[in-house]
Amino acid sequence: MKGGMYYAENTGFDDLPEIELGDFLIDKLEVTNRDFMRFVEVGGYQKKDCWKNPFIKNGRILAWNEAMVEFVDKTGRPGPASWEGGYYPQGQENYPVSGVSWYEAAAYAEFAGKSLPSVYHWGGSASITWIECIVPLSNFNQKGCVEVGSFQGLSACGAFDMAGNVREWCSNDDGENHRYILGGGWNDAEYSFTDAFAQSPFDRSLTNGFRCIKYLGVEKKLADLQRPIKRAFRDFSKEKPVSDEIFEIYKRMYAYDKTDLNPKIESKTESAEGWTKERVSFDAAYGHERVPAFLYLPQKTAPPYQAVVIFPPSYVIFQRSSEVFYRGGIYIIDYIVKNGRAVIVPIYKGTFERGDGLKSDLPEETNFYKEHVFMWSQDVSRTIDYLETRKDIAADKVAYFGFSWGGAMGAIIPAVEERLKAAVLYVAGFCFQKTLPEVDQINFAPRVKIPVLMLNGKYDYFFPVDTSQKPFFALLGTPPENKRQIIYATSHIVPRPDLIKETLAWLDKYLGPVK
Repeated sequence: MKGGMYYAENTGFDDLPEIELGDFLIDKLEVTNRDFMRFVEVGGYQKKDCWKNPFIKNGRILAWNEAMVEFVDKTGRPGPASWEGGYYPQGQENYPVSGVSWYEAAAYAEFAGKSLPSVYHWGGSASITWIECIVPLSNFNQKGCVEVGSFQGLSACGAFDMAGNVREWCSNDDGENHRYILGGGWNDAEYSFTDAFAQSPFDRSLTNGFRCIKYLGVEKKLADLQRPIKRAFRDFSKEKPVSDEIFEIYKRMYAYDKTDLNPKIESKTESAEGWTKERVSFDAAYGHERVPAFLYLPQKTAPPYQAVVIFPPSYVIFQRSSEVFYRGGIYIIDYIVKNGRAVIVPIYKGTFERGDGLKSDLPEETNFYKEHVFMWSQDVSRTIDYLETRKDIAADKVAYFGFSWGGAMGAIIPAVEERLKAAVLYVAGFCFQKTLPEVDQINFAPRVKIPVLMLNGKYDYFFPVDTSQKPFFALLGTPPENKRQIIYATSHIVPRPDLIKETLAWLDKYLGPVK
């Protein structure tokens, strides 16, 4: 792999910064039984110089002899938990070695003149963003591991089985004396390919394996790469939203004075695509600022138009020209306008030309983040205030469409903005990062009462199905008959024909058909 700037790609590492890696090689295949046998045959379990790490179990450092008792096969001989009599099962020389602890994997890597990958090296090699292509071709068969390379799930760098077959130990600790083991195994759920999972370094489950890397030169950032990394995770099944009384206090924090909007149409263009685009602006609810917005009006239907307020994905935080984006990003909204509804896209605080030092959409336990959530909600509300001034808009028929970041905000904004009549949340879920309670999704989702359509990917690496999407959907306060979740065999996206079909059908049902 070529060195450069890499992210840790797994879910739970979303808030980690980029880090520079040097050039490195990563094993094309998982370490096999045959490979590991060489370590055993040269007395690897007796060579103390291969075991560089202190043995820490339940907070206590074990002596060498105490630790070695842990690392035996089914018959008490030194070796992986899946072996018998010091040997791997007959005919499985090309199967990945399994049933090994983190300590055994690290000792083998030392013996082989290699290293266990950091979560950055592993994530940078695994092509997690290709999950919907890789997982269906990988071993999540719930039956057992298979010969390495026999499935065709291949990462961009040419590594087989980074998804499924066996989990793969990495070098990093999670800060609680667990080591990360990534990629999922044959008996894991498919979404585990993306999950930042950690377990005891002594764990020898039969799905535990590994692969190695080799640094090509001096790794200048080695200390940073191997440092403990605390994973962002929350178990929403164990958390409870605040009471109604406390929520009402939080809700009042989103209120604002209904001052004059001072609206202005700054430009107006006719499009061959079938709409009129207006760039408008109006006063924000805070700080003597203006909120620019793009308003798309259909040309083939008569006003007053139903309207959809868009909350975009997070990459708008890093761009500074909204004009450039909405020439290329119109695919998010074009089908809504072509089918007769108006669409308005406010430029939210911290995005595009309103950049203000905001670096991420991820929740934080800071006043800076809290104040931004208040402002994003007020930007939506002021947008609806603006729509109410227009005779060509049916302001009593306004829906919310949130994409990714906007989908996550769909747990909050419809709970405090009561004029919204329906919502479509495109790839949404709970975020695992902790934040202040006044802006925590879990406290707001039960207060969302409007009809909600959630469109999700089965392999979403930002919002995993069982730990993020389903808790989000279950906690929505919308009556069961008025909320629906559809999960597609995709990652952080939905097939466009299905997006169009389901979105338009939902808007027709809850705003009424376009006339």
